[in-house]
Amino acid sequence: MSEIEILLSQAVPAVSAAVGAYGAAVLTRAEDEVAGATVRLGQRLLERLRRNNPDRPALDAAVTDLAEADDDPDAVAALRLQIRQALRDSPQLCTELAALLPVPRASTSGERTVAVVGDMTGIVSNGDGATNILRR
Repeated sequence: MSEIEILLSQAVPAVSAAVGAYGAAVLTRAEDEVAGATVRLGQRLLERLRRNNPDRPALDAAVTDLAEADDDPDAVAALRLQIRQALRDSPQLCTELAALLPVPRASTSGERTVAVVGDMTGIVSNGDGATNILRR
């Protein structure tokens, strides 16, 4: 998965939550103390996305459409497309958004996946033909 796709998978839900909470007013509303952490994160992400974005009107239109569409998947997809384009156009924006977002957790599902809960004091290996030696 590319860096942009990882950022999108984290940023779009947060921006959507902010739009859901405030509607199109999220474009101009100051941070509200009673807003949840996800909404505040969405507001910060959206502020960064809008700053110095040459296609800001298209991003604003996607936000407004999502606010009016009440979480319609097509409206979310349109917002995702605008955010993807902004990230593609600006490597610096990718860095800024990545700094705001939590570090994604490693996947613990799928074929041959190992998940450790708690302390692990031995070798965990799932490689083909791996030879593991533990010397103490």
